[in-house]
Amino acid sequence: MSDHPFPTAVVTGASRGFGYAITAALAASGTRVVAIARDVRAMRDELGEAVFPVAADATDETLAQDVIRKHRPSLLVLNAGATPHMAPVHEQTWDTFSRNWHVDTRHVFAWTRTALREPLAPGSVVVSMSSGAALGGSPLSGGYASAKAAVRYLRGYAADESERSGLGIRFVTLLPNMTLAGGIGSVAAEHYAASQGMDLDTFIKGRGPALTAEQVAKAVLDIAQNPDSAPEYRLGGEGPTPID
Repeated sequence: MSDHPFPTAVVTGASRGFGYAITAALAASGTRVVAIARDVRAMRDELGEAVFPVAADATDETLAQDVIRKHRPSLLVLNAGATPHMAPVHEQTWDTFSRNWHVDTRHVFAWTRTALREPLAPGSVVVSMSSGAALGGSPLSGGYASAKAAVRYLRGYAADESERSGLGIRFVTLLPNMTLAGGIGSVAAEHYAASQGMDLDTFIKGRGPALTAEQVAKAVLDIAQNPDSAPEYRLGGEGPTPID
C-alpha cells in the first residue's frame, strides 16, 4: 500500500485549461491520474505513464461507477464544464440557458452521488470546481452562475451526508475568478469586455492579478492534502481565500 496521500486520482475535464494543469501537477507529484475528457488522445504522450486517459462523457453516472470501482481513487477533481452561450437573458433559449446545468452540475451530481454510494475510502477527498460567478452572478452567460451555485450546494449536502454516515470523505469546492487561463473564462472575458466598451487587455488588467492554471493546480493539491482545509475557497491571482 502506497503512503502517497493520493495514489490514484480522477480528474474530469482533464484535456484543457484547469483540468490539464491539475492532471499534470498530480502526475508530477507521483499520483496515478485517471484523466477523463472527450478527447484525451495526446495526454499520455505529453504527461507520461502516470496518466491513464479515458475518452468519455463525464456526466455519465455509469462511467462514474465503473471508474470508482475499477480504480478506487482517493481524490476526485470534478472540473468538467461546458462553454456557456454568451448572450443577455432575452437572447437566450431554454436550451442555451440550461447548458451548464446539463454538464457542470450534472457531472458533479453524478460523481458526488457515486462517491457516497460506493463509497470512497475514508480520508478520500472530492474537489468540485464552481466559479466566482456563483457569488456575483454572470448576466451574459445564461444559467452558468446558477449551475455553479448548485455545485456549491451539492458540496454541502454531500459533506453533511458523509458526516452523518461516518464515511470520512471530505468535500471541498473551489470558486476561481474569471481568467483567460480557464478556457471558458477567456470566452466570457471577451464578451464582458465588449459589453463595457473595453479592449480585452484593459478589461483583464482592471480585474487585478490574473489567476493562472498553475495556481489553480497548486491550490487543488495543497487544499486536498490539508485535512484542516476550509470547505470552500475563492481563487484569485493572490491565491486561495476561504469563504466564510
